[in-house]
Amino acid sequence: MITVTVKLFAVYQEAYGLPELTWQLAPGSAVGAVLDRVVADHPHLERWRGVTRFGVNLQFVGGDVALVDGDEVVLIPPVSGG
Repeated sequence: MITVTVKLFAVYQEAYGLPELTWQLAPGSAVGAVLDRVVADHPHLERWRGVTRFGVNLQFVGGDVALVDGDEVVLIPPVSGG
């Protein structure tokens, strides 16, 4: 297993009530698997799947990028404010 830190913002942080999580995933898991797990835990977040961007270790990446042990994953939904 690999361990990743998942940073949560906006609707994701509201759903979990936490700013970050530490999860274990199977080796070779793609960053998109993190969002799959979030939606499995909180099905009402499915509507955000197509508009969420991913970051891994401070770099924007696609959902197919493989994660390695110790990665920091950020889920970035669209946000607005003033």
